Amino acid sequence: MSTQFLEINFYMTSSQSGQANFKQLREQAGLSQEALARIIGVSSKTVSNWERGISVASLTVTQMKSLCDSLNVTLDHLPDDFSSDTEKP
Repeated sequence: MSTQFLEINFYMTSSQSGQANFKQLREQAGLSQEALARIIGVSSKTVSNWERGISVASLTVTQMKSLCDSLNVTLDHLPDDFSSDTEKP
């Protein structure tokens, strides 16, 4: 059985979409980068890279469910781009 990954690789930020960006959702959930990383099974550096737009999130379905649960959002409420407006190059 192969592992299926979902890639989050779109480029609409919170100012364009009206949605909270990924960092805001994490902070609203009261989670540090380290805590969120532990919950979804990635490194804190990976979470930091997502927030800064350095890398694209590539998550299994199980990881995506954990991410949504930990941020208290549905998949529809995740931002299309995990980077913050102020940290984009």
